[in-house]
Amino acid sequence: MKNEYIPFLSEIVEVIKHTEIEYTFRMRYTGEVKPGQFFEVSLPKFGEAPISVSGIGEDTVDLTIRKVGKVTGEIFKNYVGSKLFLRGPYGNGFDLDEYRGKDIIVVAGGTGLSPVRGVVDYFAEHPGEAASVTLIAGFKTPSDVLFKDDIERWKKTINVVLTVDCDSDDYVCNVGLVTEYIPGLVLGDKENLAVIAVGPPIMMKFTVAEFLKREVPEDKIWISQERKMCCGLGKCGHCKIDSTYICLDGPVFNYSFGKNLVD
Repeated sequence: MKNEYIPFLSEIVEVIKHTEIEYTFRMRYTGEVKPGQFFEVSLPKFGEAPISVSGIGEDTVDLTIRKVGKVTGEIFKNYVGSKLFLRGPYGNGFDLDEYRGKDIIVVAGGTGLSPVRGVVDYFAEHPGEAASVTLIAGFKTPSDVLFKDDIERWKKTINVVLTVDCDSDDYVCNVGLVTEYIPGLVLGDKENLAVIAVGPPIMMKFTVAEFLKREVPEDKIWISQERKMCCGLGKCGHCKIDSTYICLDGPVFNYSFGKNLVD
């Protein structure tokens, strides 16, 4: 019988550098996985860190990691041919069937683009499976933009609004917060709408508020909760809010339920 607490070794197939502190590690993995799920990534003696799935390939998963602490700092010393320990995937992730045939609007802030990259990538590659797709992605500066090659590819089949918080001559994009671009969206039939908002909590709060102002029903909005998920199995309680375990019941929630998850 498989012990869910025991990690398995996974080979680093490729390392893709986005910024000085954000790399995508393409890991060897065979099995079912959804965008928005996460793996516990570990190194002996250094600990574990929950990392969202940022891409799904043939026998691989992408884990986009920011160098911010002891575990992730040590991971950055590993390169192609090396291996990392993984547990998972955990969480519910984004169910693509929820969004097929709909007008999809994805609003992502910073590294929040990572967990929704799989959703955007799928519908950009299969444009006939959605009524329309719009991505609004915001970053602090042009040098902080993730997945630049993907963004250029997505622009060929979906509507992409890329915005930064400050101006620069080095990269052509809009300036301002993601929320500034929501009032100008053409929403159409709101019953056939699917809105996904992922990013820092304050960004998700005001993003959702903008859509609610435009009378988008709460059950047409999805969010992803940011929590420190330690065990991934609903045992340790670190991610528990009231009776909800983010690692088991989430991290993806329909806003009609997720709005009640308050620390």
